[in-house]
Amino acid sequence: MLRIDLWKRVLIWSICTLGVLLAMPNAFYSRVEMHNDAVAAIEKGATADGLAEQAAAWPSFLPSGLVNLGLDLRGGAHLLAEVRVADVYQTRLEGMWPEVRDLLREERAKIGTIRLQPITGPELRVRLNEKPEMAEEAAALVRGLARPVSSLSAAGASDLDVTADGADIVVRLSEAEKLATDDRTVQQSLEIIRRRIDEVGTREPTIQRQGADRILIQVPGLGSAAELKAIIGTTAQLTFQPVVTRTNNENMPAGAGNELLPSLNEEGQYYVLEQAPVVTGEDLVDAQPSFDQNGRPAVSFRFNPTGARRFGDYTANNIGNPFAIVLDGEVISAPVIQAHIAGGSGIITGNFTVEESTNLAVLLRAGALPAGLDFLEERTIGPELGADSIAAGRIAMVVAFLAVMGFMWASYGLFGFFANIALMFNVALIFGALSLIGGTLTLPGIAGIVLTIGMAVDANVLVFERIREELRTAKGPARAIELGYDRALSAIIDANITTFIIATILFMLGSGPVRGFAITLGLGIITSVFTAIWVTRLLVVTWFERRRPKTIEV
Repeated sequence: MLRIDLWKRVLIWSICTLGVLLAMPNAFYSRVEMHNDAVAAIEKGATADGLAEQAAAWPSFLPSGLVNLGLDLRGGAHLLAEVRVADVYQTRLEGMWPEVRDLLREERAKIGTIRLQPITGPELRVRLNEKPEMAEEAAALVRGLARPVSSLSAAGASDLDVTADGADIVVRLSEAEKLATDDRTVQQSLEIIRRRIDEVGTREPTIQRQGADRILIQVPGLGSAAELKAIIGTTAQLTFQPVVTRTNNENMPAGAGNELLPSLNEEGQYYVLEQAPVVTGEDLVDAQPSFDQNGRPAVSFRFNPTGARRFGDYTANNIGNPFAIVLDGEVISAPVIQAHIAGGSGIITGNFTVEESTNLAVLLRAGALPAGLDFLEERTIGPELGADSIAAGRIAMVVAFLAVMGFMWASYGLFGFFANIALMFNVALIFGALSLIGGTLTLPGIAGIVLTIGMAVDANVLVFERIREELRTAKGPARAIELGYDRALSAIIDANITTFIIATILFMLGSGPVRGFAITLGLGIITSVFTAIWVTRLLVVTWFERRRPKTIEV
């Protein structure tokens, strides 16, 4: 007979209630967003006036999760960046010079003296000054520095390609290592960009890889593409390098193994530095804005144990010598080492403003981009366009909702009314689920919800039509309702599984708006099946148990 267990009834109503509660904050979007931002600021230690009042704008005991609005609804910044992966080849080979130099110097008696040649491309060229005929043997020694490529697709391959060219030893990265380096560089850039954007508290940015060496960045709510470029466009390459000499001649030859860099704060001053750094920003574990002993803005930093040991050993052995702090190819400062600096911590001073020191700390804390970025496409989408899209989407949803509800009421009477109640719960469950997972709603996502509203009643139509057929066979109302739900179940499951598979494929293969559409469509399928099979059935059963009608009209 027609019956639903008590525990099932409690579970169904609990899920519906939870969905309504989770969706409710979206009806008070501005107030809840202000509350969330204030709470986040307070947790970070902010003490600005009015934060407590903003935090109290929404009751703390109620859910405060929101459906994040995408770039096309909220406005914001859009960038398509290309990673200059070839930059990393040169940096990698330049960093190998001290290791190659020390190895060949140990064999000086056999191969003679060596000299690093000027670097003109992604290669390291070392010349044998006295015994050019030993170049092949010296190349064999350098090949001993090679390591296996850290990639499954190039298992067993070497990372270096070492050849002899006359009296020169030429060191290049192998093709397999270049491919592996490209992949690592883009992945590292992707993660660092994500960390930098998260540091400034933006909501639900879209940061994803496109193709071999491109990254798509979309940040809703940000003022302009220029502001986004300022956050991520700086490589923030921090190095600590030995100083060879200081000069005001910008054309002074630096010499092999050295480089000539300008001073950031002293116009017309240049420094000749050893290219191989003592430590780099990769050894940093923390960087915070602070003030120096004169009360000027500065940045304090701390190294990891490896960096701290190298930094400490260098300062202990070079007391009285200057060393340069270099950021993105400019010398911030070149202090003279006064004493052994142990502990791996220090401070970067310069003519910073408070804002500049804060931004520099963010960049250093997030890590250095391994390579530069070329911005191929940039767009700023104003919030007015998003407001128009929201208004149009709201109209579409309301029209679709009313049209479907009117059709169900006209076609199935009281049972259509039950289906309409389930449809309301269906929409609430979709928004509740999106709020719970922190999903982002885009214009295609709204289209997915509108489509779901139309699809949501399909299952009810199948059930109600099946009940009509059972009533024509002279079965009683209770039996007709029970058979209607049982025999329509297989058709409902089959139809929705195929659509759900399509939504899954769209999510896996698509990107951006396509994935937004797939998410709302997939969630809508799950919630519509739940409301059609269980919520409408519970409403019908509850009504039937109270009224006990002899006949029913569907």
